[in-house]
Amino acid sequence: MISENSGIETRFALARTLAEEAGKVAFGYFEARETLLIETKRDPQDVVSIADREVENLLRARVAEANPDDGFLGEEYGLIDGTSGYTWVVDPIDGTSPFVNGMPNWCVSIAVLYDGNPVIGVIVSPCHNEVYAGALGKGATLNDKPLTLDPKRTIRNAVTGIGANNYVTPAFVGKMVESLLDAGGNFIRNGSGALMLAYVAAGRLVGYYEPYMHAWDCMAGFCLVREAGGWFHPFPVDGERLTKGAPVLAAAPGAVEDLRRIANL
Repeated sequence: MISENSGIETRFALARTLAEEAGKVAFGYFEARETLLIETKRDPQDVVSIADREVENLLRARVAEANPDDGFLGEEYGLIDGTSGYTWVVDPIDGTSPFVNGMPNWCVSIAVLYDGNPVIGVIVSPCHNEVYAGALGKGATLNDKPLTLDPKRTIRNAVTGIGANNYVTPAFVGKMVESLLDAGGNFIRNGSGALMLAYVAAGRLVGYYEPYMHAWDCMAGFCLVREAGGWFHPFPVDGERLTKGAPVLAAAPGAVEDLRRIANL
């Protein structure tokens, strides 16, 4: 039970401010991406740049200044535990591969958890001038316009987003796609799981499934989808489990049963 409504409200305002500030910084790097030093992490498709690190450092510093007792988990520098019950979960640039290759499908994703529950979600898509924002009990918005999901949309009359990486086998991904198509659905993949979760909240996609994903990629999107009237599969958040990957599934009401069956969740 969330009792610190004022704590959520002040952090929600801060998250919006920080996401837009970080988005501007990231967009500056995007426009000068030819000068960036690109490094690989787990494989040649898993890349990171100075832009990712600088944006995360900016967010860490701002949060520490405003709320020094809050925890913070970022993709690039890991988890710092807090004592307030709040933990910020941040992907400084989700969709680094599209980012470094000059495509607009990337975003800054900021979530705040309270006792493991995503109570705040803000996703900024600088190339599209879009700000998705939601907080517990306050609904979700896109550029301040309320988002409400249509229960009549299903996998058969709308599009599902999917994600994949080398944490899962090609055979698993192939079966996932086959099952979706067999059920009458269709899919897209744009390179940013966080942004596709925002699209679920906005009704652009009817659902999103990725068999292995990290908390920094999905927590903000989970909050947005829930506040727009959708559903998401629980993600493990206890202790170090928050730093590990897990299956991610979020959907509009009319797609939940089909996508749970396809994902076996």
